[in-house]
Amino acid sequence: MKRFGLFLIMVLVWNFSFGQQASWVERNGALKVVGGKILNSHGVAPQLRGISLSWSIWEGKKYYNPDVVHWLYTDFNMNLLRVSMGVEPDGGYLQFPDEQERLVLKTVDAAIKKGIYVLIDWHDHHADKHQAQAIAFFSKMAKRYAGKPNVIYEIFNEPEQITWKTVKDYAVAVIRAIRKYDTSNIIIVGSPHWDQDIDVVAKDPIQGFDNIAYSFHFYASDPGHQEFMMGRADEALAAGLPVMVTEWGVGEANGDGQFDREKTARWMAWMEKHQLSWANWNLTDKKETTALLEPNAPTNGKWTLEMLSPAGQYIRTQLRTLNK
Repeated sequence: MKRFGLFLIMVLVWNFSFGQQASWVERNGALKVVGGKILNSHGVAPQLRGISLSWSIWEGKKYYNPDVVHWLYTDFNMNLLRVSMGVEPDGGYLQFPDEQERLVLKTVDAAIKKGIYVLIDWHDHHADKHQAQAIAFFSKMAKRYAGKPNVIYEIFNEPEQITWKTVKDYAVAVIRAIRKYDTSNIIIVGSPHWDQDIDVVAKDPIQGFDNIAYSFHFYASDPGHQEFMMGRADEALAAGLPVMVTEWGVGEANGDGQFDREKTARWMAWMEKHQLSWANWNLTDKKETTALLEPNAPTNGKWTLEMLSPAGQYIRTQLRTLNK
């Protein structure tokens, strides 16, 4: 640890000496879970904030490229990118594993080059039915990215209405596969009921592995995602469960609906209070409330404000204000 601390100081001095700001990863180093919190190498909660790409199929696929990563980093000022690889639907990983893997690697490598953190998301509502494929995929990712402090593995996006035991059994199998090659990078585990039953998880968390955290998802304007859901998350946090909000949107759970700024501000304040890292859903030009881009926005970034949806303008302002 002393050697790493000295190396980090040397990097910071070198960067500032030449008029360059150290990257987010250079400043924070490898993440770890300690005492129910996600901390950086200095023992401080870094509170990462960023963007979730949309499914790597359909409208969102065209934004999986280094130009977009560069623009989100330089213009939006994000420090966390979620790469949401579609698994089950037509065009996804189960049908075209090589194509999807290439798309993910290209995007993850671009994020690493920018010195930001990146979530590799197995974007599947039924991952427990595709355990063998998930193990094969994450084994490849762990072999490639072991030792890269940028990378976080999200192994089950939004389990549907199944038991925590089913999710937990799947998660343990995938975690074991990852830990054969990557012994330390954080692994994010989903919870039942679309990542909402996090209070249930807190009563029976996974044991025997280091650096495991859990995802919580909400849609800020959804009538069903208010005090009751916030209370569930508060209960989990009070119990010492390490949590990352790997997906949230300004609209409602179907991705559309109302953008209620008052409710959104309340959820934003809640995340700030608990120093929770988050990725906002989602970078696509689909005509719906949570999409950050207007239809036909360029696929290489360089978006004007008029090319951003109301959600996109709001999230850009938040990231530029909060990520210092």
